Amino acid sequence: MGDKGPLPELVRVPAGTFVMGSDQAAEDARPAHRVHLDEFLVGAQPVTNEDFARFVRATEYGRPDVRELPLIVTTGGTEREQAFRQMAAPYAWAEGEPPGRLAHHPVTLVRLEDALAYCAWLASTIGRPIRLPTEAEWEKAARGGLEGRRYPWGDELDASHANYLPDLSLKAMHGSKPVRSFAPNAYGLYDMAGNVWEWVADWYDPHYYRNSPLRNPQGPPNGRLRVVRGGSWVSANPELLTCAHRHAVPGDTYSFSIGFRIAC
Repeated sequence: MGDKGPLPELVRVPAGTFVMGSDQAAEDARPAHRVHLDEFLVGAQPVTNEDFARFVRATEYGRPDVRELPLIVTTGGTEREQAFRQMAAPYAWAEGEPPGRLAHHPVTLVRLEDALAYCAWLASTIGRPIRLPTEAEWEKAARGGLEGRRYPWGDELDASHANYLPDLSLKAMHGSKPVRSFAPNAYGLYDMAGNVWEWVADWYDPHYYRNSPLRNPQGPPNGRLRVVRGGSWVSANPELLTCAHRHAVPGDTYSFSIGFRIAC
């Protein structure tokens, strides 16, 4: 791979049906419905700064940094812009390299197009069809075979399960953690809740579940917003970390709390 690191570990998710969504979740995650997915492979963990650095070195692609601010920031006024820059600064790369202490943390400050560019490079390098997971694939992977549970491990959330923000007063002192800091789910997947939000392939439609295909749904053909899943280290609302939660963002979004994992 590139210069020449290993392919990020992939975990096989078996073919079969699962219940997607939840009737106890927000309106856009209803109704709960059974979906069949073919077998697929998904990254055991989010793509790390170390992984992404191989891509940047091999291609001279732009490094993760604070660039033109995204719409979700600029619409919040000067105070939000200043807060974003302050929170993002520790995750910005210097001279093409990630901060050394963050090598094994999930890569952040990546837009959807950056995640897609990494997938395209990795696919061409190793000769396998690497991509982002669909929203349905992501949720099945997150659930790890557990039917009807709120989180990848069950129904209760505490700080021993995931990296999130249990106390808002701790936000300034909090941050991402190395991948695999917490136990995996039953499929052997790490960080499916918390640490960083993860880009998925789908456009967002709040009503999609009402008429979505029952086999291998790919999401709407187009839209205005994209989807991230899983919650992050700045998520204080436990609902954001649930398997069913859908988080819609403008396509130009990037953040110190958004990363991605690959699928195949």
